[in-house]
Amino acid sequence: MKGFEFNINSLLTRVVIERGAMSYVGQLVKDEAALSELARVVLISDDHVASLYGDAVHQSFDEVGLAVELMSFPAGEASKTLATVEKLYDRLASQHVDRSALIVALGGGVVSDLAGFVAATFKRGLRFVIIPTTLESDVDACLGGKTGVNLSAGKNLVGAFHQPALICVDPVCLASLDARDIRAGLAESVKHALLDSSEFFTWHERHIDQLLRMDTDVVETLIERNLRIKADIVTRDPFERGCDRMLLNLGHTLGHAIESQSSYELRHGECVALGLLGACRLSRTLGLLDQKVVDRVETLLRHLQLPTSLPVTINADKIADSIRNDKKISSGRLSFVLLRDVGDPIISQDVTPDQYLEVYCSLQT
Repeated sequence: MKGFEFNINSLLTRVVIERGAMSYVGQLVKDEAALSELARVVLISDDHVASLYGDAVHQSFDEVGLAVELMSFPAGEASKTLATVEKLYDRLASQHVDRSALIVALGGGVVSDLAGFVAATFKRGLRFVIIPTTLESDVDACLGGKTGVNLSAGKNLVGAFHQPALICVDPVCLASLDARDIRAGLAESVKHALLDSSEFFTWHERHIDQLLRMDTDVVETLIERNLRIKADIVTRDPFERGCDRMLLNLGHTLGHAIESQSSYELRHGECVALGLLGACRLSRTLGLLDQKVVDRVETLLRHLQLPTSLPVTINADKIADSIRNDKKISSGRLSFVLLRDVGDPIISQDVTPDQYLEVYCSLQT
């Protein structure tokens, strides 16, 4: 069994990474001191994931004597709204769920963001566990405590920080994903490698074939290394009040704008890949990054079969509108994550709209 623990504001989060872990997640929950004296479990998932794994997770809780109720919603980013949250609130209230209950999110980033927001806000906070089922969630979204929903004005504009007590990663779930979803998850790993070290970036370059076919040993190493990198950053800056955690937004300023303006036609990871390349090109334009690094990033993304040019047409003015609503804007200034080298990120507030729009336009060719 792979895994580790980390502590944020006296809340200990345990991370378990093991094939088949979903079948005994009930026992893992029972073993957690922070989850003692549970009265009931509310399993929140989307209808697609629930049909695949809902019964197995339900059974794992039954086996340890925990009552479970499944609440699901339609799969997809379109469900990540306040309207869906309100429906879940109503169901929780009608079932008289109290603060002794545990919310368990079963699914990808949409599920963990939405279920986590419900857990953070219903009756001012319920305990929370995540069982991620996508590679994007395995390597990134499941850890960090960011929860939230989208508005028409942009992605993740309403949310809260709410740390899970347990993250149970079962790589078996990856077998149900199509190749496009696997590739999208790899984009978040490339982001962490760019933030962390040349060594980890080179590791991706050397394991491209194994990553694309989801080799068992390689993928477990991939997941653990990503989550350790993210946990190290999050523990230093859990509420993004400093600069450390903001670094995790590398590639996300342009990426989120592209994602929302494509009406979520593109996968989150695909948009992150475009955003990473955009951030590297912008870093080069500003004289921070060597062109050889930009070329290496673009080559790796291409080899991982991720987009390096926009597969859809989006007007630059719409991208500019989305970026003006970016969460990283403070006092009217946008904080943009850039690179001086692999493993050497910086935050700049000196990027002008003309500069990031010029880079965006370069992605259209």
